[in-house]
Parts: sequence; structure tokens; C-alpha cells
Amino acid sequence: MRTLAVLPVKSFTAAKGRLAARLEPAERAALAEAMLGDVLEALLEAEELEGVAVVTAEPRAAAVGVEAGAAVIADPEQAGQSPAAALGIADALRAGCERVLLVPGDTPLLSSDDVDKLLRHSADAGTGMAIVPDRHGTGTNALLLSPPDAIAPGFGPDSCARHLAAAETATVAHAVERVTSLAHDVDTPEDLSALAARLREADPAVARRTRTTAALSLPTGV
Repeated sequence: MRTLAVLPVKSFTAAKGRLAARLEPAERAALAEAMLGDVLEALLEAEELEGVAVVTAEPRAAAVGVEAGAAVIADPEQAGQSPAAALGIADALRAGCERVLLVPGDTPLLSSDDVDKLLRHSADAGTGMAIVPDRHGTGTNALLLSPPDAIAPGFGPDSCARHLAAAETATVAHAVERVTSLAHDVDTPEDLSALAARLREADPAVARRTRTTAALSLPTGV
């Protein structure tokens, strides 16, 4: 089943505004870039994906995507995560993809194995939609749609419940899937502390770019 992964990425200068009390603007931009690189690496290593597309107006994010081997889709309006995701969905439909996996660029713990397991399980179960919640159970850290336009994505606060309601309204077979490596996104200082704690216990190869940013400064072990 042809599946495109789509990463909506906002401008690095505007990224992670809720970390402003803890990080300088340059540190927030470096963190956003490092996390994007780690997420891209995991997605590009996943065997079940047809391709990966970065939707962005950020020149550096576009460069990171090209360097990694991903496609880049321009986001001229910069209207937010959901409209950017819609641009990726439209591209997936034009390319004839049967599924789209919407993933944020701030889940650096993501593993390619977990991506493959999610995609295979959803195909085997015949679900048209899989919702992966964040560690709090309220946000959405990944959304798998088959077909790509099964519903219109609605990210943001309480999006897990919103996506569930949209699936029920559209009568799309759906499931909530807990994926450990997708549970941790980074929006707040508390999220950053939780990520640092996870990385101290993880293999040094996990999130290797993110762990060496000024925001975390964790050893790589190499």
C-alpha cells in the first residue's frame, strides 16, 4: 500500500515559542532543526513508506529535507499545521498514494521500526484511520489516513478527541494506537525535561542530533 509521510514544519524562528523562558531564539531554532533531522532519519529508514515530504516555508527546513532525501512542498500561506498537512495530503493524492502518515517534526524519539509496525498493523486490521496520541492522551502526534483525504486533519489542543469525532462522523473505521516512540513531542519546558530524561536512558544512537543541541547537551557516547 503506497504511503507518503508528511511533516508540516513551521519557520524555525517562530518554532517552540513556549520554550522562550528557557531557551534563546537561536537555541530554539537549533532544537527545531535537530528534531526535524532525527524524525526524517527515522521515516526515511522505514520500509513501509513510499516517500517522505516536508511541507514548509522555512529555507533551512527545506534544505534539511533535501539533504536527507525527502521531497519538499512549499507552504506559502503558513496558516498552521493542519493547512500545511492538507497541502501534503493533496500531493499524496496527486501521486496516487493510498495512505498518508502525518507526523510532526518534534518527535525525535521516533523509530523506523515503530513506523513500520504501525503501518503494517493498520493495513492488516483494515482501518482507514489510526490516531497516535501524545503522552498526555489529548494531542495527536501522528495521524494515518487511508485514503489520504478520509477526513480533514485538525491538529492542536485536544486534537485526539477531535480526530475521533471526525472519524465517527465520516464513518471511517478507526483505532487509537499507542506508539511509545511517538509519545513525546516538545512544546513546553516540561516536555523538554521529559525528553531529556528519556534520552538519558536511551541508546546513544537515539535522537543523536537532538541530544547534542544546547537545549539538552546530552552525551552521545561516541
